[in-house]
Amino acid sequence: MPHVTEARSTRLTREVVLAGLRRSVIVVVAFAAVGALAGVVWEWLWDPPIGFAYEHKWLPDLAAARAEFSSTGWYVLVASVAGLLTAAAVGVAFDRWELLTLGVVLAGSALAAWVMLRVGQALGPPDAQAIAATADDGTKIPANLTVAGKSPFVAFPASALVALIVVFFAFTRRHRKAD
Repeated sequence: MPHVTEARSTRLTREVVLAGLRRSVIVVVAFAAVGALAGVVWEWLWDPPIGFAYEHKWLPDLAAARAEFSSTGWYVLVASVAGLLTAAAVGVAFDRWELLTLGVVLAGSALAAWVMLRVGQALGPPDAQAIAATADDGTKIPANLTVAGKSPFVAFPASALVALIVVFFAFTRRHRKAD
């Protein structure tokens, strides 16, 4: 006959569900906060290339044309480091909730990627094309902070998954009783 404590420990109790929900909220909020901080770091590290207005359009000069890809590169680098560090901390803190942690880290890191983009763009220069639309020809205008394409947005979640794999398989201890 199974013990009462064994039956209770294998059921999803209200306390277990609430604990999982609390942990999920903590992880998502942590990722959102790290995403905001990463957006600040991204904007701080990036040097905006300077272009100029010509016939009410923004055009990069030669140096700016070469530097246009730096915003995407910095985004990927900062997002990767932030994803690795945040997910590693979460994985260590919630090592007994692997599947829940995996799902919440995926959702939280996707949110963090979006928050990082929005914060970085809000802190960076305004839209160069909008400024050029009303500027005189030859006016120097800094480029706005952007990310080229959709693939860089995978950096945050991908690095978070790598960190979870390392933490779950290399550093967490399993305390299981032999029956």
